[in-house]
Amino acid sequence: MEQKNKYLRLLSEKYPTMRSLSREIINLSAILNLPKGTEHFMSDIHGEYEAFCHILNNCAGVIREKADMIYSETLSDSEIEEICTIIYYPREKLALIKKEHAISADRYKLIIHRMIKIAGVLSSKYTRSKVRKAMPQDYAYIIDELLHAQKDEDDNQILYHKKILDSIIGIDPDDFIEALAGLIKRLAVDHLHIVGDIFDRGANADKIIDMLMKHHSLDIQWGNHDILWIGAAAGNEACIANVIRNSIKYNTLEILESGYGISLRNLTVFADGIYSENDAMKNALRAVSVMQFKAEGQTILRHPEYDMKDRLFLDKINKENGTVTINGNIYQLNHSDFPTLDSRTPYRFSAEEQNIINELKTAFLNSARLQKHIRFLLEKGSMYLCCNGNLLYHGCIPLDETGNLCGVRLFDSTYKGKAYLDMADKTVRHVFFSKEKSFEELDFLWYLWCGRRSPLCGRNIKTFERYFIDDKSVWHEESDSYYQFYETEKCCNMILREFDLYSPSSHIINGHTPVLASSGEQPIKANGKLLVIDGGFCKDYHRKTGIAGYTLIYNSHGLRIKAHQPFESIEKALSENIDIISDSRFIETEKNRIMVKDTDNGKIIMEEIDDLYELLEYYKSRKN
Repeated sequence: MEQKNKYLRLLSEKYPTMRSLSREIINLSAILNLPKGTEHFMSDIHGEYEAFCHILNNCAGVIREKADMIYSETLSDSEIEEICTIIYYPREKLALIKKEHAISADRYKLIIHRMIKIAGVLSSKYTRSKVRKAMPQDYAYIIDELLHAQKDEDDNQILYHKKILDSIIGIDPDDFIEALAGLIKRLAVDHLHIVGDIFDRGANADKIIDMLMKHHSLDIQWGNHDILWIGAAAGNEACIANVIRNSIKYNTLEILESGYGISLRNLTVFADGIYSENDAMKNALRAVSVMQFKAEGQTILRHPEYDMKDRLFLDKINKENGTVTINGNIYQLNHSDFPTLDSRTPYRFSAEEQNIINELKTAFLNSARLQKHIRFLLEKGSMYLCCNGNLLYHGCIPLDETGNLCGVRLFDSTYKGKAYLDMADKTVRHVFFSKEKSFEELDFLWYLWCGRRSPLCGRNIKTFERYFIDDKSVWHEESDSYYQFYETEKCCNMILREFDLYSPSSHIINGHTPVLASSGEQPIKANGKLLVIDGGFCKDYHRKTGIAGYTLIYNSHGLRIKAHQPFESIEKALSENIDIISDSRFIETEKNRIMVKDTDNGKIIMEEIDDLYELLEYYKSRKN
């Protein structure tokens, strides 16, 4: 009661009169009865900047849908395509048009009128207050006036708005159009969810994070590739070696050297000195691979609780015969050149390797841009998220062979389900932000990347076998039991209950495993309870999946998923107004439109309204 009274006293400072209090109650009650904002869900972007940039700009095709709805009977397809491209890339498209011929004042007016109409339709489900807050500050008053123009009997309003447009065109129309395009995109997507794996495979994850840092409202659920970079930025040697190996393997060194200022020169010089390949990058890949397996071996030996001793191979290599023994079977290695491997201490770095790993660790720890990006991932990210009745996570919830939650022994305690993910989330933050982190906690970041019971990985990674052994019979990566049971509604309901989600309309939204649409696999599983939204943004996966990514859209009408076709380039989008082709499929259509009162934010608003009514009763009693 004492805390409640203190809260009401603080609330009374914000609303000192009955009139101000009544106005806020009326305002909040009205907001509750507006349609919920649109949420977009994307996962496994994997550094594919141009495709991601375009989908973010075209709002997964929503802007084109609205333009078609408004203009399909009055404009040609080419005119609709052009106005959409101007919204996606305002400055770039206007500059391209100007190269061909000057833009007249009348054409500028036409462009602005068409954009205002699209903005008006998109703003219709928000309060004017929220729309004004979304507007670029410098143009808020002008856009607000144009959005709410009313015809009067003397045409004064028309003349007034004509003068506004004349002034805009006479000063800086390109800047105004860019501001208006930003508002349209902001209104089209109220909130963005990134369900893991921004990093690796593609070359430009850093540019994607720069873009996300400017987004008005988003959250991130960490993927295994994200946690790998978090571990590297925190100074974990095994994570650093994995990051470098991935960058060399996928030919994405640009992100390390240009993006984050991390030089691999000493590594490549060292590798060229001990290996004989003509390709410097092949030598560097071989050198860092050995360093990776040494660093991982040290980690596994420090942690018997990881139960990963079967992943120790360097001590089982016979350099003379060029073979390795795995589970009692002898396999031929595709090369037997291991100049830094000491059979007496196979997991110890050589002096040169230790110098290189120390240098790389310093570079990762001192890269200002990398540290800034990782801080952003931690501030906006988490292991999982419960949002508006849905459960979001990247990888899996570890299960045992019977389909029940699997207990994992770590840090002298056993964790499973929600408690396991909560512990992991807390540990990741402590490792990065605390000055007093333990090696045990730092090692755990590597375990989250590839550990047998990691909720971000979910499989037994066979990097050594795939790199050193040509016999593909040892390449198979066993998956967690989760992937056997997550097709069943019973399993998904059990997981949802573990996270206190009991609504029949709740879903699990999952990434991590590419949906093989080309083979007939569906992203909708367990009678609609689980949605896998990894459609293969990465170019390497396009042939395998048959598509180039999914966007899940959850608006006031229900759920639908969009499958995107491969994106050619931003250059072609600008020059030819080419958009990404996306096929839309409804998953659930609500009988009654979902309103703000039905959302998590709505529950908070209703609690606030209750508090305001309580304060109102206090004011009334004091008045009497």
